Amino acid sequence: MLNVVSTKPRGKASMSAKNGSIKLVAGNSNPALAQEIAAWLELPLTKASVRRFADMEIFVEIQENVRGSDVYIIQSTSFPTNDHLMELLIITDALRRASARRITAVIPYFGYARQDRKSGSRTPISAKLVANLITHAGADRVMTLDLHATQIQGFFDIPTDNLFASPVMVRDIKEKFDLTKVMVVSPDVGGVVRARGLAKRINTPLAIIDKRRERAGESEVMNVIGEVEGFTCILVDDIVDSGGTLVNAADALLANGAKDVYAYITHGVLSGGAAARIAGSKLKELVITDSIQPTEAVRNAGNIRTLPIGSLIAEAISRTASEESVSSLFD
Repeated sequence: MLNVVSTKPRGKASMSAKNGSIKLVAGNSNPALAQEIAAWLELPLTKASVRRFADMEIFVEIQENVRGSDVYIIQSTSFPTNDHLMELLIITDALRRASARRITAVIPYFGYARQDRKSGSRTPISAKLVANLITHAGADRVMTLDLHATQIQGFFDIPTDNLFASPVMVRDIKEKFDLTKVMVVSPDVGGVVRARGLAKRINTPLAIIDKRRERAGESEVMNVIGEVEGFTCILVDDIVDSGGTLVNAADALLANGAKDVYAYITHGVLSGGAAARIAGSKLKELVITDSIQPTEAVRNAGNIRTLPIGSLIAEAISRTASEESVSSLFD
């Protein structure tokens, strides 16, 4: 049975580590999410300065005593990815040198996750490199959300918790839709496991988009595997970047008789003109979490909605601090 996160914060009484105090430190990637998590935990963000020198070098100063503390750094490695990654590494080093007892890197969106294998000759496995950097900087644990590839957990030589946005999405879907008329759809073959998991939780049928390009220079052909006629289709995936796949999938589903098409995606990367592409598409609504801070274009798009993920991450932090089970959140 799915355990949906409570809408009531656990409060300071339950937010006590077994050894030492709890501290939350935020980088510059998503201050709104950091404040949301802090509010749920009823803890203030630790005073820290994360700024740039004139030549754009990053400087970090922790302005409170963290000696012996259980510290959680809240920092997505979203655009500009390299800047936010360096902030995370330098904050970690600063905390380690300040004698923090345990450092957990809370990375709601883990950048470089799409480079999880050799895609060709003489290409890097950048996800492994980033895992090494975070570990060697001094992190004791990593907490992230909906990794693009679950095997990335094995790239780390430290404990890694991969959280899932599905409890938040399931709750929203149950509130918005008549589930007897819903079909979950994977936008490609690689996302079938994720889509099947959501379909099982809400007890709906599953369809798959088979995407292929017959030869170079020709447009992709989208074949729908499953009878979608008359259903409200919900596309499910972990990342939306350019938005092209979602737009084409929506067109294919509607051409096969789908009533409406929605999309629930964890990480709204939405680079370049993606927000405008989604806004001008036949997608009824794209729902993303706030794991990445929405841009102005995303906020202004009429058919893009953001689900807050702070309560889920806050609960996972609370359980980690008190040495309770995190996986039971998703049983």
